[in-house]
Parts: sequence; structure tokens; C-alpha cells
Amino acid sequence: MIRILVLALLPFAAQADPLRVASFNTELQRDGPGLMLRDIRKETPQVRAVVDVLRATAPDVVALQGLDWDHDNVALSALADLLAAAGLDYPYRFARQPNSGLMTDLDLDGDGRLGGPGDAQGWGRFTGNGGIAVLSRYPIIEDQIADHSALLWKDLPGAMLPGRDGAPFPSEQAQSVQRLSSTAHWVVPIDTPQGRLTLMTFHATPPVFDGPEDRNGLRNRDEIRFWSVLLRGDLGPAPTRRFVIAGDANLDPARGEGHTEALRALLTNPLLQDPRPTDATGADTTVTWKTVGDRRVDYVLPSADWVVEDAGVFWTGADGQPHPAARAASRHRLVWVDLTGAGAQDRPAGTD
Repeated sequence: MIRILVLALLPFAAQADPLRVASFNTELQRDGPGLMLRDIRKETPQVRAVVDVLRATAPDVVALQGLDWDHDNVALSALADLLAAAGLDYPYRFARQPNSGLMTDLDLDGDGRLGGPGDAQGWGRFTGNGGIAVLSRYPIIEDQIADHSALLWKDLPGAMLPGRDGAPFPSEQAQSVQRLSSTAHWVVPIDTPQGRLTLMTFHATPPVFDGPEDRNGLRNRDEIRFWSVLLRGDLGPAPTRRFVIAGDANLDPARGEGHTEALRALLTNPLLQDPRPTDATGADTTVTWKTVGDRRVDYVLPSADWVVEDAGVFWTGADGQPHPAARAASRHRLVWVDLTGAGAQDRPAGTD
């Protein structure tokens, strides 16, 4: 009887709506603690535009960057309340203190001074400045989250640490405490109608704003490489199926500065697929910076066992012109992928 019931339910499971997973660098971070919460409560034009972008795309699970963290996640809850009022309910949320703004008592950036934003574990003016978060329509399994943010850079297999004149830069002492993640690296399991989704999210440092020692460039390289190392199993048990890497790599695979080979290796990893989302004009640009122009730096990369139903970059409206909310929200564009997991591997044992 149980076997018959399972077989009868299989068609309904296969017909589940696609799961939309997105990544969006909101750029809502502010120059001082509490200012982002103030602006969310005031519903400033940028905040309203961020809400409108999310409402227009309606992701089921979204990795957010550019959010200031506070201890009780008051600001994140306030943003979720605005989204709920707009008809987009995310009852499940996750954020932890990022490395950005986590101050040390060492000169980590090599400028000869102490106590500046570059002397935090990740660049930040205050604790939690420019963190990341996950919003989900479906349950986040918090007691199974793997937080790799405390991993020391030197302990990543194959790490390339900066040096100058044959010596560690900025110092051996600094490298002994320097974490790899400029913001965070999280592995977040979520139970969805398509089954278990493992969301792997991060926000890498820009590979610029440094000198010939290439500290930021090398760190960006290894923050991206982290996922390849994890998937090899070199950092402990790795997700083997139904995962998605979603975040801001701050690197284009072909344009601009940085160690692009690290990103290209990730994009071509046989365990992953790159849907190459584009906007309505066919462009894969996810950010436009005034100084360097268009770049693809934001990614949603499903594991190879997902079926990609659709994918896109939210930028243009039906008229082919930039969407007003997208332009007002952030220089970055929301990237989304629609996924289904129907397949033989989902069938319960004994039902073939």
C-alpha cells in the first residue's frame, strides 16, 4: 500500500513549480552603524527600488550582498517586513556577523597605520559593514549550516599569499591571523518543494585597490577558488548534489583585472553548469562601473544535476529600456535562475 501511494504521488512531485534562486548586490550598506536601518524605515528611494526589484523578480531563495549586519538582524527583519508588505513573504532568513568590519589590532593592509577599514578581517568602517544575507520562502536548516568564514587564508590548499621583496606582505604576523573570506563563505541547506537545496554563497573582495604585491587580487582569486577546493572534498565533506553557488565574485571571466583563471575554472567545473543569464537585450552584464564599464561579476551557478528551466538578468523592461527600479536600486543587477529537480535520481528506492 505504501509503495502504491508513493508511486501515485510521484507525478505531483515532478510537476512542482520551478525554484527561482537569485543573487543581488543591493548596495544598501552605509557609512555608519544604524544608517541602513534608518533608511529602510524611512523607505528611501533606493530602499523602495530594491524592494521593487525583488517584487518584480520574486525569487524563492535570494542571496543578498551589500547589507549592513547588526547583532539581532533588526535591519534584515525590517527589509523583510517591507517585502512582505509588497506581497513577497520571506519567513526564513539567515545572516551572521561577516568578516567585513571585524577589526584586528594589526596592520593587515600594509599602509603603516592601525585601526583603519583595511585592518579589519574584511574591509569595513564598522562591525558588520557590508555583510551578506539569505532570504527564503522555504525552511533554512540553521543547525546544518557550514560557516567557513573563519578559515585562515594560509590554510586554504593551494593558497597564494602576497609578498614583497621576498617577505610576507604586509607581515608574517598579519598573515598568521588573516582570514580568507573578506565577507563570508556559507553553505546553507534549505528544504524546498524541489527537495533539499544547498545554497553556497559569498561576496569576494575586488581584485583592485592594492599595489604590486597584489594582495586584493590574490585574495579574490582564492575566495573564488574556495568553492573549487570545497567541491574536491579538500575542506571536509562537500555537497554532492542539488547545490547552487550564488554570490558576487567581483570578477569577470574575461574583462578587467584579476586572476580570471580561477573564475574560469569554477565556471567550467563539471560538477556545475553556467546558465549564462542575460537581460532582454542579450547582454550578460551584471554591473556597470563608471570607471571601467560593464562587467559580469554576479553569478548563480547550479550543480549539474539541476534542470535549468530559465535564467535572466533583471535590467530591462518590456520596452527594452533599463527598468526604473533596477537603475535606482544598485549598480548591480539581480541575477536569477529557475530550476527543477525532477529526474530518476529523485525516485524513492524500489519504485523503478
